[in-house]
Amino acid sequence: MNSLPQQMHSPLRGLALLHSMNDPQLRAAELDEKWSRLTRLFEQSDLSAILLRRHENIAWATGGQVEARVAIPSETAVTSLLLTRSGRKYYLAPNNEAPRLADEEFADLGYEPVTAQWYQDGLASIHQLAEGGTIGTDQALPGLVSVDLSLIRGPLTAAEVARYRWLAQHTAEATVETLLELEPGMTEDQMSANVAQRLLAKGILPTVLLMAVDDRIRKYKHAVSRGAVLDRYGMLNLCARKWGLAISLTRFVHFGSAPQQLVDGFVACAEVNAKLLHASRSGATSAHLFAVAERAYREAGFPGEEQFHHQGGPVAYREREWIARPDGSQALTETEALAWNPSIRGAKVEDTALLQNGSIEVLTQTPSLPEIHTNIEGFTYPAANVLIRLS
Repeated sequence: MNSLPQQMHSPLRGLALLHSMNDPQLRAAELDEKWSRLTRLFEQSDLSAILLRRHENIAWATGGQVEARVAIPSETAVTSLLLTRSGRKYYLAPNNEAPRLADEEFADLGYEPVTAQWYQDGLASIHQLAEGGTIGTDQALPGLVSVDLSLIRGPLTAAEVARYRWLAQHTAEATVETLLELEPGMTEDQMSANVAQRLLAKGILPTVLLMAVDDRIRKYKHAVSRGAVLDRYGMLNLCARKWGLAISLTRFVHFGSAPQQLVDGFVACAEVNAKLLHASRSGATSAHLFAVAERAYREAGFPGEEQFHHQGGPVAYREREWIARPDGSQALTETEALAWNPSIRGAKVEDTALLQNGSIEVLTQTPSLPEIHTNIEGFTYPAANVLIRLS
């Protein structure tokens, strides 16, 4: 059998990841590649400049260096980027933010600062800076043309893959440590706090915290924390970001013997997940992958389960860049991060995986927890099983 690589949790792996992330050649290649994609967008859309205001696009364009969002729930940052067809790059900022942005965000990126008083319109100068012509924008503004950068954010570069591996390892470690500490009597809010504290201590920002217990897991697909008290069954379901990149994973613990229906549900979810991963290849469309999930549920003995919740899709600078839909036309590129999340009646499998060179690597694999291994055409796909604690 062809086994997928086991995730290594070791100081040597951590050092190797840090080295690859800090490789100046990888970084230079990443920024060159992104500028090439932007240049093609300028030409295809006949734009003189592009104004970027959304945090995911600012992070993407700067190789993850600029994370200038202050209000965590905000879609926009405290700065905007203006990229011109002639090759000039500006960041627009209010005067109260400008010193920190210059020192901590835009150092060595080759951007020119354009500042205004904090109470002035910071976009007033963009038409002059753009040297005339049409300006595109990733957030609707009067007089500008809307552009969708999700169409050029993929495929992932080698530098982004290196950052993803670091982020996956540390997010998975924080999740496992939190799961092992869960005990009956703990509240959903405390579960959220525990995993968030571990992530924040590593400079990782939790963006989704769906902690739930017992019947709330079985009743609701997205069970946001409501303070319920853990009795026998607990779920850690989270997304987290660093450098603009998003990671997703879910893990479960059950105190005492688990009902057979739940055990069967995890096995079936692992089968669906494996078939989705096996079908995740360059060119695979959203509609095709939805059909794979639909057929996989039917073959696992749970027909129609795909109708009750989305099955996931590629991730990168959003928690889902797109999700598999019956009529979806988006297609996977040759290098993608993937987060499938099949679920059945309280059971769920969710990891972040990497499609690269025609093969799959589960980035958030947690081999210290129970796993289900599903074999398809000579390939073995791991999925996390529920952790059973009998004492």
